[in-house]
Order: sequence, then structure tokens, then C-alpha cells
Amino acid sequence: MAFEISQDLHPDLMPLAWLVGRWEGRGHGDYPTIEKFEFGQQIDFTHNGKPYLHYVSQTYVVGEDGTKERPLAVETGFWRPQPGNKLEVILAHPTGIAEIWYGDIDGAKIELQTDVVARTTSAKEVTAGHRLYGLVNGELLWAYDMAAEGQSLQPHLWATLVRS
Repeated sequence: MAFEISQDLHPDLMPLAWLVGRWEGRGHGDYPTIEKFEFGQQIDFTHNGKPYLHYVSQTYVVGEDGTKERPLAVETGFWRPQPGNKLEVILAHPTGIAEIWYGDIDGAKIELQTDVVARTTSAKEVTAGHRLYGLVNGELLWAYDMAAEGQSLQPHLWATLVRS
């Protein structure tokens, strides 16, 4: 599906223009401390003319008929491109975790690593993360590796989304 670049998109956001809009699809989760699972997801990348994207990701349990049954996770934050195809991402989770990510933009590929993971006393112990986003044949593919609960950095979540 083709997309149009908004006239009011800040020039600093041009390397991220391919992300702007709503993406929906399905994903999978796995980790040594939990059972494997599947989920539905909606990601929104929006802008207001300033040099950042507002990001909201919502995941949910999907019924056998494909309908949304109940919410799973939410995260929100800001994607801030920097000179030299660098990227800063600030994310917050209602589970008591806040993260600062640094990474690189390489065309339609983005790779991020955590610099800081802060958590409240009631949040689970997440210590590091690695994310990869890419536009492949018009689909947004992403993967998240996590180090948590005494486990080393390893695959946790991955999904394929289409522009809606």
C-alpha cells in the first residue's frame, strides 16, 4: 500500500517518513520464563510538525475468529532522529518501566539498543533490550530481544504488520 508524505512533516523526520501511519498485524512471543503465545498488534506513528514521532503500540489477545479479546501490553514514547542517521527513542510502559534507546537508521531498517532501563519497585526486572524494525515488501517487520528476570539477551517478541 502506497503512502503519502505529509506536507507538514518536519524535515528531520524524512528518514522515518516510511513509519508514519497505523500498522496492524500479528506477532509471536516466547521467553524461558513464560509459555509461547500469539498476539495482535496495532502501532501508530504520528507527528505534529515537530522533529519527533509519537509512538503508541498496543497488543491484544486474538480470538480464533480474529477478533480482539482483551488487551495485553501498551507502550508509548517518542522517536527522535539525530544527525548522522542516529535515532533516540524514549519509551514508557504502564508496568513501571521506562527506557532510553539509541540506534541507527539505515534506509528502511532501524536497529536500537537500550542505554537505560529504569523500573519501579513493582516492575519486573528488565535489564536490556535490542530491537530491529524493517520495511520488507511493504510490511513492517520487527523483533525485540530482551534480558530480564536473570535471563541473558535473547528473542522475546516478533511481528509482521501491514499499513492500515
